[in-house]
Amino acid sequence: MEWKLILLGLLGLAGLYLVGSFFVTPLKYLYRLGACVVVGVVLLALVNLGGSFFGFHLAINPVTVLTAGALQVPGVILLIVLTLMV
Repeated sequence: MEWKLILLGLLGLAGLYLVGSFFVTPLKYLYRLGACVVVGVVLLALVNLGGSFFGFHLAINPVTVLTAGALQVPGVILLIVLTLMV
C-alpha cells in the first residue's frame, strides 16, 4: 500500500510541475513583451526630445513602440530613416 501512495505522490508532483510550467511560459513571454514596450517608449521619447530642437517627431503608436523595443537602436534608426523618406 505504501508504494502506491509514493507513486501517487510522485505523479501528483509531476502533474503540478506540468501545470506550473504551462502557466509560467506565457507569463515569461508577456514579461519580455512588456520589457520591449518600455524600452521602445523610452527610446522614442529620447528621439522626440532630441528631435524637438530640429522640428523632428516620431509618432508613438503600437507599431513604432514594438519596432523600437524589439530592434532597439537599429529599429529607431530604421524608423527615423523611414520617416525622413516619406
